[in-house]
Amino acid sequence: MEENEKPRISRLTAIVTQLQSKKLVTAKLLSEKFNVSVRTIYRDIRTLEKSGIPIVTEEGKGYSLMDGFQLPPIMFTENEANALITAERLISQNKDLSLVENYTNAITKIKSVLRYSQKESTDFLTERIIFRANVEKTTTSHHLMTLQSAITKLQLTTIDYISLKNEFSTRTIEPFALYSTQENWILIAFCRLRNEFRSFRIDQIDQLKLENDTFESHKMTLQDYFETCRQKYLTSPDIPLS
Repeated sequence: MEENEKPRISRLTAIVTQLQSKKLVTAKLLSEKFNVSVRTIYRDIRTLEKSGIPIVTEEGKGYSLMDGFQLPPIMFTENEANALITAERLISQNKDLSLVENYTNAITKIKSVLRYSQKESTDFLTERIIFRANVEKTTTSHHLMTLQSAITKLQLTTIDYISLKNEFSTRTIEPFALYSTQENWILIAFCRLRNEFRSFRIDQIDQLKLENDTFESHKMTLQDYFETCRQKYLTSPDIPLS
């Protein structure tokens, strides 16, 4: 094999991985990721198509793999496997039990496709990494996964909420986004009771119910929201204004 062909083969494999991991991938994104020209990406896509990879081209939008097409399990490099183990140890300290449980199940499935030598190394590394931020291993919520689903499905949600001032209220909300700060998960949602966006600490949510009704997607980005908060309150909403 020609030496100068090795980088291209690695790039072609990586492009397929990108196509597997996203619904739609643009040539511009791929060119920036692999530091090559868009024209080179066009050639790579044609090469993959000729090799039998069923790539769907959406004019003016990007590329995707044909629905239902699956490739054999991807082999991880040593650094990638180590990164997964590091993330596993970090997430195991998270205070939301639903995140810990689901990531643990996912990482077990990922470990099943590792080579034997990698499994031995990752087992060793697991014993040598620890995060001490949550030393008491306390769990304070079990709603993160449910709220993630509500965000992606635009599902109206009812919560029984206890504010930091110990005030109880029932809210109908339109979940918008999540972020983590100081070991606490914060939900950003449009509150129909207050008729504006509010932030809620999810460990302060006592009960949560997903309704059958959906809502229209809000036409703004998470950065737009933070900028609005900065202008309105001169700070980010790390202390929920609910």
